[in-house]
Amino acid sequence: MQIRDEFASTALLTDQYELTMLAAALADGSTHRACTFEVFARRLPAGRRYGVVAGTGRLLDALTDFRFGEPELAVVATFLDPATVDWLREYRFTGDIDGYAEGELYFPGSPVLTVRGSFAECVLLETLVLSILNHDTAIASAAARMVSAAAGRPMIEMGSRRTHERAAPSSSRAAYLAGFDATSNLEAVRSFGVPGAGTSAHAFTLLHSGADGAHEAAAFRSQVDTLGIGTTLLVDTFDITRGVATAIEVAGPQLGGVRIDSGDLGVLARQVREQLDDLGATGTRIVVSGDLDEYAIAALRAEPVDVYGVGTSLVTGSGAPTAGMVYKLVEVEGIPVAKRSSHKQSRGGTKKAMRLARATGTIVEEIVGPADGETPSTNGFQVRELQVPLVRKGAVVDGVATLTQSRELVARGLVSLPWEGLKLSAGEPAIPTTML
Repeated sequence: MQIRDEFASTALLTDQYELTMLAAALADGSTHRACTFEVFARRLPAGRRYGVVAGTGRLLDALTDFRFGEPELAVVATFLDPATVDWLREYRFTGDIDGYAEGELYFPGSPVLTVRGSFAECVLLETLVLSILNHDTAIASAAARMVSAAAGRPMIEMGSRRTHERAAPSSSRAAYLAGFDATSNLEAVRSFGVPGAGTSAHAFTLLHSGADGAHEAAAFRSQVDTLGIGTTLLVDTFDITRGVATAIEVAGPQLGGVRIDSGDLGVLARQVREQLDDLGATGTRIVVSGDLDEYAIAALRAEPVDVYGVGTSLVTGSGAPTAGMVYKLVEVEGIPVAKRSSHKQSRGGTKKAMRLARATGTIVEEIVGPADGETPSTNGFQVRELQVPLVRKGAVVDGVATLTQSRELVARGLVSLPWEGLKLSAGEPAIPTTML
């Protein structure tokens, strides 16, 4: 489900140069030429070994809303000729789109999306396609690394205060797709059905301070009385040892959890676990947050941490805020075309992709070749074609993966990687891509 806001039409979520190309193509009569555009990443972000395709569901929703109504036409009429404006008034995408299923792993050169139709109707979609896929894929790829580092412990996305307000829900969705368990962003709860989670900040504890000093117990008591003993209390506003003791005094040993948001989290987690156990709160969970990324999470793996809360690093792609995907014209009227620019070369022709795996399920290679080419010898490996139908004659096909199904696909994909593919250290892609 797409967020419904002031962008009731998605047509202006685009770059002006799409429309200037359209105007010129209309003028010279080339708009009708049958074309194929492909989306791919020439390389993964530095040091990454795999990526996770995300945003496909949001893109398909956005495509259905890509219409030029009178408000949108009023904007483009300021720089376009009347004939182009009239053409846009009737615009509907009527072509076909295939792509990797949302949640599929991808590697350098993977044709994650193939858009076919007339030049005019396809070229207009470039910015919309790339802005959604580049953002969501970057977040999901970072989130998947964090989920792997957490080794099965629950993960909460809480990065809304560190990104654009319109990007926050889609970041939550991408994190959930990659294996996070919940989000603190309520728009993501409403729009995408991501489970919500959240308790309180330091401000609530400080609110209960008075002239006679801090009243941490009063803050804890208020929260427990309102939310029940299953809640999680933030214990490091003042002295953490005193905070833990006060939390158990107020809530009793059945307290759901305590959260640590600062300091040396590994050391503090051990101290807090020992203190909780000594107080009889053996079932009280320890939640840690505070500038976590996949490396910090991995470093805490041996510590008594029960839940991780991740914010800034997640919504910024943990150092890779874009997936670096491009949208390139690869075929015109059945003739392969390719860009030759230095370091930005593309391969002409519509392509198909296959992934080879051992009988155990471990993937070993990705093969990308001409769409009409013969299937190469697989040397006894299991082979799976990667692209699936997404849009036919402008309509989204039935059976496109749900968010839940995409989430399951990510989990299966991570298990299928060779063991070195899950390393957090910099290295080559987990499997090679062979271009035929």
